[in-house]
Order: sequence, then structure tokens, then C-alpha cells
Amino acid sequence: MQAYAIDYLNDVVETQGKLFDLVAHSYPDKDTKDFIRAYMLSKTRKSIDEAQAYVNTMDAESLWEYFQANDKYELKSGKAMEGFMPDWLGEFYAYYQWYFNIPSAEVLEKIPIDFLIKAYSGLHDLELELAVQKVGES
Repeated sequence: MQAYAIDYLNDVVETQGKLFDLVAHSYPDKDTKDFIRAYMLSKTRKSIDEAQAYVNTMDAESLWEYFQANDKYELKSGKAMEGFMPDWLGEFYAYYQWYFNIPSAEVLEKIPIDFLIKAYSGLHDLELELAVQKVGES
């Protein structure tokens, strides 16, 4: 059994991609990797893992506001990710978490952000499920 119903999957994957993209492109002088780490370990993301409909159905902007308020997160100074990478990372992590039915907090242990950044050029053109399977097998 998966972490939450497949009915939520596409929305969660798309929204998390848009969230990561929103943060990276709206705050070019802030550390996107720190945000991703904090978000994946957050109470907000845990609520999504637990299929709390209120959080699972939020759009990216609402989720960003909710995360800041609920988890008291403040962006750190640093370098933002550019291009399509943040969107893809968000989608990848959301799908990986659902596909392997593990808590989001464990996803970063299994697949560190720096690994995905290095693997991005070889994975981002694949179907998301195939990319998740390939990384999950290694």
C-alpha cells in the first residue's frame, strides 16, 4: 500500500515541483538546497505523507505560505538553483517517496540532493517513473 491514494499522486508531484521552482526562481539569492532539505524533513511534508487532504490539495503558493508558518522556516542566504532543475527535483522526490512508500524524511538519506543534481542531466529526460526506478535500483 502506498503512502497515500493514487488520486493525490499527480497533484502532489506537480505541486511539489512547482513549489521547489517557485522558491528557487523567486529568491535567487537564497539557498535552494537548504530549503529542499528543510521541506523534506518538515511537519508540512509529513502531513502530505499522511494523506492529510487539506495539505495534499494545496497549490504551490499556498503550500509555501503554509510551510513558512507551520514549520517556522526562513530562507538562508546562498545560491538558488536555476533552470528546470528545481521543478524536476521536487517532482522526483515526491514520486520517489510515494513509489517506495517511505517517509519523506528518509528520501534525502537514500538520495542526497547533490547526487540528484549530478544525475540530473542523465535522468531528467526520462519518464519520471523510470527515473525513480533506475535510481531506486542503485
